[in-house]
Order: sequence, then C-alpha cells, then structure tokens
Amino acid sequence: MAVDLTPGPVAAELARRTARFVRDTVVPVEEANGGVLRSDDERRELQAAARAAGVFAPHVASEFGGHGLDMRDRAFVFEEAGYSLLGPLALNCAAPDEGNMHMLEAIATPAQKEQYLRPLATGGTRSCFAMTEPAPGAGSDASALTTKAVRVPGGWRIDGHKWFITGADGAGFAIVMARTSGAPGEAGGATMFLVDAGNPGMKIVRHIETLDESLFGGHAEMVFDNCVVPDDAVLGEVDEGFAYARVRLGPARATHCMRWLGIARRAQDIAVRRASTRELFGSRLAELGMAQQMIADNEIDIAAAHGLILQACADLDLGGPSGHSTSIAKTFCAEAVWRVVDRSLQICGALGVSGDVLLGRFLREVRPFRIYDGPSETHRWTIARRVVRRLDAEDAR
Repeated sequence: MAVDLTPGPVAAELARRTARFVRDTVVPVEEANGGVLRSDDERRELQAAARAAGVFAPHVASEFGGHGLDMRDRAFVFEEAGYSLLGPLALNCAAPDEGNMHMLEAIATPAQKEQYLRPLATGGTRSCFAMTEPAPGAGSDASALTTKAVRVPGGWRIDGHKWFITGADGAGFAIVMARTSGAPGEAGGATMFLVDAGNPGMKIVRHIETLDESLFGGHAEMVFDNCVVPDDAVLGEVDEGFAYARVRLGPARATHCMRWLGIARRAQDIAVRRASTRELFGSRLAELGMAQQMIADNEIDIAAAHGLILQACADLDLGGPSGHSTSIAKTFCAEAVWRVVDRSLQICGALGVSGDVLLGRFLREVRPFRIYDGPSETHRWTIARRVVRRLDAEDAR
C-alpha cells in the first residue's frame, strides 16, 4: 500500500501553528528550566497558552475538546510538538496521558469517559498506567503479571506491587492491570481497573531516580494493598486486559517515535548552526568532511524514521495488523534518535557537553527510549519471529 508522505490540509495548518507556538512560547520555558518542568502551575500555564494558540489536544475527539486527528496526521503535529521536551506536555499529548486518552476513547463506557477522559483531555487532571512490576513480574513480558484482583461484595480488591509507573506522582487516577484469572505466564486473565487518587489501598512508596527527568510526574514505585474499587471501575471487559493493552501500546509506540523525532530535528538544528559558524583549521566546521558526514547521516536517520512512522500510522489507521510495522518503527527510531543527538553533541564539541545548550539533557532523555515500550531486543525478537512464521506459512501452502 502506498503511504502518503504529506499531511492533510487541516493537519498541515495545525503543524505550522504548533511549530510556531513551540518555538516562540515553549522553547524559552524549556531553556529556562533546563528541559525539566515540575510545577503543576507551570504545566497549566503552558497548556493554557497552547489552548489560546489553538493547538491543544490534537489527538482527542472534538467532543472532548480536541482536533480529532488520525494517526497519520498526528505524526506531523506531534513531531512539531516534540521539537521541545516540554512541547508534548503543553499540547497535552505527552506520555502516559496521551496513550491513556486513546484507550479511554476506545473502550471506556460513556460514564467513564465523562468521569475520566473529559478532565484528562482538557488538562484538568493527569493519569498513569500501572502495569510494570518488579521482577519476576510484568515487564517486557506482560504475561508475567502478578498483581491480583479478586471479587469482593460490590466490587474488587487489588493487591500487588508496581514499579516504574510514569506520571504517578500527582496523577488524578491510575489505570491498573491486575490478574483476575489464570497464573503468571499465561497469556490471558488480565483486567484493567480505574483507581482514583486518594484510594487508601493505592500508595506511592518510592520515587525512582532515573537518567531521564522530563516526563512530568517522574517514575514511581507503587503498592496496592487491599485496594477496593467498585464494579464500575472495571475498564472494558473482565479478563480482556491484555487485548486492551495492545489497543494502547501500538499507537503509543508510534506517538513516542513522533515526539522523539522532533527532538532529533532540534538537535540537528543546533549542530548545523554551530557547524555553520564555528571556524577552525582555516574553514568553517560545516566545510570539513567528517562534520559533513555526521550532518548527512543525521538527515538520513531523520528521513528514514519519518517514513517508518508514517507506514506504522497507515497500518494503525486501517485497523489491520500493525504490530510488525510499529515494532520496526519503534526499534529504528529509538536508535536513530539516539544517533542523531549523539552526533549533534559531537559536532558541537565542548559546547555540546556544556549546559549552555540542551544537547546533554536531550541525550539523557532519549537513551531510555530504547528500553521503554519494549526494549530493542524484544522488538527484534518479535520481528524475526513474525518473518520466520510468514515464511513457514508460505512453505506450507
């Protein structure tokens, strides 16, 4: 299937306005804060500015205050938002909230959408997605899920241990994956629950120090101990949680790629400006062959990543199989973005290592992307497995 490499007219205009808003409004805030924002008041101020600029919530349906873009058109807007570490936060399309909005739109009841999706879409609250557990629990292998939920009068009791839950600090609610049937290692038997902040059975026990710091709310370790929720806290159907996780994770991998590609372009712009003005050995740095190679390799990685993202988005929009293309896009983009930022820092030399530009911060932020949403090794395993199965199926005909 041919993939259109240009945005629709609505998305093109929104991408232009987003680019202008991010450069004029968000980048100065990012540079003043070293790329890390921790104040909820500042988050709300940025989001109010994005709303006033008409670029807020590009991914959410219009009935919830968004622009309702499909995946392909989101690619162009999210990439412009990602030109700053704080751009996605300003547009309310940052992880984990963006992925949670997507899933709530897809599977929540009308009442749940009003209670959880609407305030999340408008920026009135934040959320987290609590699936990952300490070893030997759920991680890259979600089927290892150990957190349990059992029926009690009027609802469910959740007990378990979660860690590396992004955005948990200050979140208004959590979407919690718990096992309602089967045993760890079995492919089915998970259910998603909506748990409000303030539930005495859900507690943050530790804020985890990490290489990256720009994801709002950080990463937390959580304990669920006699966490009782009502029947209407079930999101979707009982025992269908793993299927719903796939509804969330494929698009979330693609949107992560979009946002980080924006940072790769930003790093390239910083490096090219430096190379164009820095003079040494009798010429501009940009006229020296080794610097030119790094600049060219950056452009190649950026272009290839953009194309793979659009292919994955086309597959997602069609509603057919998309696991293969999203795994390919995620693996390539995570590594390509790292290469681009690393080369850009190298081109800038001591300036790149210094705090005078944010390349060092970018490098710390993009490195974990090779682990988040499935490490590159896991994706390569699934990609290879699909290829072998496809050949086996062809040979069996």
